[in-house]
Amino acid sequence: MSERLLIFDTTLRDGEQVPGCQLSTIEKVQVARALEELGVDVIEAGFPASSPGDFHSVECIASAVSKPIVCALARAVESDIELAAQALKGAARGRIHTGIGTSDSHIRYKFNSTREDILEQAVAATRLARNLSDDVEFYCEDAGRTDNVYLARVVEAVIKAGATVVNIPDTTGFCMPDEFGQKIAYLMENVNGIDHVTLSVHCHNDLGLATANTLQAIRAGARQVQVTVNGIGERAGNASLEEIVMILRSHPELGIDTGIDTTRLFHASRLVSSLMNMPVQANKAIVGRNAFSHSSGIHQDGVIKNRKTYEILDPKEVGMLDSSLILTARSGRAALQQRCQLLGVEVHGPELDRLYEKFLKLADSKTDISDMDILGLAGHSEPRRQRVHLDYLNVTSGLGVEHCASIRMTIDGQQHEASSPGNGPVDAAIKCIKKITGNRMTIREFLIQAMDRGSDDTGKVHMQVEFENVLYYGFAADTDIVTAAVQAFICAVNKFPCERLVL
Repeated sequence: MSERLLIFDTTLRDGEQVPGCQLSTIEKVQVARALEELGVDVIEAGFPASSPGDFHSVECIASAVSKPIVCALARAVESDIELAAQALKGAARGRIHTGIGTSDSHIRYKFNSTREDILEQAVAATRLARNLSDDVEFYCEDAGRTDNVYLARVVEAVIKAGATVVNIPDTTGFCMPDEFGQKIAYLMENVNGIDHVTLSVHCHNDLGLATANTLQAIRAGARQVQVTVNGIGERAGNASLEEIVMILRSHPELGIDTGIDTTRLFHASRLVSSLMNMPVQANKAIVGRNAFSHSSGIHQDGVIKNRKTYEILDPKEVGMLDSSLILTARSGRAALQQRCQLLGVEVHGPELDRLYEKFLKLADSKTDISDMDILGLAGHSEPRRQRVHLDYLNVTSGLGVEHCASIRMTIDGQQHEASSPGNGPVDAAIKCIKKITGNRMTIREFLIQAMDRGSDDTGKVHMQVEFENVLYYGFAADTDIVTAAVQAFICAVNKFPCERLVL
């Protein structure tokens, strides 16, 4: 039978400490609700004593969600702890998270104190927090570099003082995985009362070891992990929520269950990325754009025959629609044939062989192979389903004016016109197209890339559009980025199956 691991999400506290990624209260509540849908056990909503705005955000989050525990951070300072308790009054389930640095480095240089004085402060803070809340988590900051014997003394003392959860952070991301696992094992074996509380860990990624350290801590007995969506956080970030969850899901022999609805991972990732303006790196494990993409011909052929040859996870498990095969000079016949079928072109046998030879010559001289390139090689000047053309586009945009767009399009030889306001010029233009074609499509990814430099640069737009649970890709480039975005959307729409696209 699986043991339960509690997922403590600190995206809205540690994650929001990334420079330039601060959220408004409304945005924080939006993320908190997404985390509730995801199934996290604890949401660290913020640090109420840091500012009136953070206090207000914690209050609003505490009222906005009901299933997860809402946690507020506080230093081992009386006023911090009291403010945390006030901010959590509206929570269905609240937790005060207080603590202090325990490493000799912190004790000497940060506090100019002694081990005994720090121990007294830890106990006093825990008692005060417990008088104000039934659920108190105590953190031993820089526990990763704290002497194990002293760390055990602090942990035992705060448990006696009323802590219900004890958090062991590798604050600087310094520990090696075996070292951190041994530290957790030492506490499990040497602290009286450890079996009556939940042992938690909080690992930073300064050396790229946050996920590995967290996993070793779980194996040693930790039953709560502090993580963030996309692994964001101070400096190099924190252990990634999606990585820990999917590691445990992929290895049932570990006997650990998280209770997370993994099909919502991709949505949560993109929501946080969008609101915090922090793009997810393409090769990010689990949720990166290339996590389920294949460009090698050997890999593509294997995936076409059986997905499990090169994918240990089904993309649908994490909320992605499907794998993608990227055409490059390393792609094989099977990938080329599959792309042709998507474009409405059937090629087999000798015809496929001839097309493949032409494809390889082009791929050696061109970095990006577009669908139009494939169709041209196959003898089609336009896709068989190239039904939609943009004839006219006008947008109004700027500071202090309403964003709106007007479009004229030719569809199957007939002209259509529409106008619409929107949240920006691109959104307004896309809404015009949806008015004409029917609002049954969703943009899943929208990426803009400069092809060179300068204000007169050409922008290349890559777009993924979902239609009837299938992803279609659109590409376009233009010096006017709004035009490029609209053309990329139309490029994707032209790939929709004719029989299912009712205009």
